Amino acid sequence: MSKVETSTSTETPAQPLRLSRRELILIVAFWTFMAALTFANRLLDPRQLGFQVTNSSAPIALAFISAYLWALLTPIVFWLSARFLADRSHRVAGTVLLLFVGFLIAIALGMTGDAVRSALMPFPPRRGGGPPGYFWLRPWYLNEFIIYLGVLAAGLARAYSIRYRVQREESLRVAAQLRAQLAEARLDALRMQLDPHFLFNTLHAISSLVERDPRGVRRMISRLSELLRHTIEGPSEQEISLHQELDLLRRYLEIMEVRFQGRLEITTDVQERALDALVPNLILQPIVENAIKHGVSKTEGVGRIALRGRIEGSQLVLSVENNGPLAESRSGGTGVGVRNTRARLSHLYGDDQSFELRAGDGSAPSTIAEIRLPSHTRADLRTAAVSIA
Repeated sequence: MSKVETSTSTETPAQPLRLSRRELILIVAFWTFMAALTFANRLLDPRQLGFQVTNSSAPIALAFISAYLWALLTPIVFWLSARFLADRSHRVAGTVLLLFVGFLIAIALGMTGDAVRSALMPFPPRRGGGPPGYFWLRPWYLNEFIIYLGVLAAGLARAYSIRYRVQREESLRVAAQLRAQLAEARLDALRMQLDPHFLFNTLHAISSLVERDPRGVRRMISRLSELLRHTIEGPSEQEISLHQELDLLRRYLEIMEVRFQGRLEITTDVQERALDALVPNLILQPIVENAIKHGVSKTEGVGRIALRGRIEGSQLVLSVENNGPLAESRSGGTGVGVRNTRARLSHLYGDDQSFELRAGDGSAPSTIAEIRLPSHTRADLRTAAVSIA
């Protein structure tokens, strides 16, 4: 979070200082419009203020020169207003400075405009000669100062608008990061709930065989250590390929095969093109564990588990079928493993996923746990990232 706050404090004040090309075009267009409006007003004004207009293009030139001088000064005034907004610690000094600069600009433009006006539309000669001193008798710089205040107000409004937009975008970005971190924390918490649940069940199975099958127990401990190593040192991402998931599941199933001493049969039927699809890390293990606990362990004789995976349109369909009745499996439908599996799928895929426990289609009793989620691979994610960039 400190990185985000630093970014906000350094970038937000600087944003209003830069004018875009569109803003510069709008400034020129505005002052061009004001020049045309001023010229039209002078043509319609019957009072000529004592000028002798010797050149018919003089009023046009005077209006456009004055307007384009302001067009050149507007970006500077906008820059001053943005600097004033950024420096909140010296509000009074900044206000005095802006007013002082405004008076200087107004006097300079007033004198410039008076000189241009005198050259294009000279005053009538008066007795005794000499200039009439019109600038000082009727100070045009007051009009220029009022225009400056208007431009300054527009610059402040622009700076406040940009600052608000930047802060709002930053707030939305931080909120999105917090939501992502919260979702990640929830998923990690769910995963950590799965690991002890699996660990306790496996240790119980090991303790029941420690005297009857020492070699099998050593094999179970070896596979358990591999699974724990994956949990602790394995990849931190929430999704892995189905091929990796099945490899992890195979180690768990080897533990269960030792436990059931020949009473467990596993069959796997997964499409080749489905192996690269991404699935949540350790998503199948709690489903298979649920099938063994509430299906196979309740069945007399050999327990059978069939793992299937296929691509259907834009979805990856994973199913775990056991030869236990649905009524037995329902007792585990609200267990830790199944609840967390539902929660993980919901967090990762929202409404684009489903998890269903249902009775098998055959005449013999069986239960099917079916997961549907969006089919995507790491290559798809890279392609999407490149297209967004």
